[in-house]
Amino acid sequence: MPALQAVLWDMDGTLVDSEKVWAEVQLALLADLGATWTLEDCMTLIGSDLRDAVKVWMARIPDGVISGDELADRMFSEVVEALRREVSFQPGALELLQALRKEDVPCGLVSASYRTMIDAVLGHLPPDPFDVIVAGDEVTLGKPNPEPYLTAAERLGVDPAYCVVIEDSMTGTQAGTAAGMYVVAVPQWISIPDAPRRLVVKSLEPLTPESLRALLR
Repeated sequence: MPALQAVLWDMDGTLVDSEKVWAEVQLALLADLGATWTLEDCMTLIGSDLRDAVKVWMARIPDGVISGDELADRMFSEVVEALRREVSFQPGALELLQALRKEDVPCGLVSASYRTMIDAVLGHLPPDPFDVIVAGDEVTLGKPNPEPYLTAAERLGVDPAYCVVIEDSMTGTQAGTAAGMYVVAVPQWISIPDAPRRLVVKSLEPLTPESLRALLR
């Protein structure tokens, strides 16, 4: 069996430049609800599970303005609508995904985003780009817990030690590492330090299936 058994992709900020969309919606909606919220605040939540993010947002909003469930619904629906209209793929992401598919390397999408949001993004791709999809509302514990990545590996029937995770956030990187996988980190808004079984790159553009295989040799 080849050393590289699967490549597991994060979505927001890794496959698509949706962190910008998330930030724009947060800044507008939270200001409308009377909260003080900055771009720096947005950056602290990159890669977070929506349930955890709601707790942080609610702490900034005056009491009685909106419930946590209502806030989650509004934030979520506005981001989904924006992604249905248009998405920007990260440099090199589609090319690497297509090259992996051409060589029959199993690929999974492992996202903190909920299934509806994932479907909005996948609507801009050819049919069935991933062998498995693990959404944020389909696991008990989100990133940085390893459950999402271990779930994907189990569904694919592969050994986590021979999987490569592609991530842009610290929480996602921690999840991949905790799952025992090799992590390629492509930070956009934050810094991610070097560590064992981790490659930090500026862009996905130089990466190929062969360069990912070489990481596991």
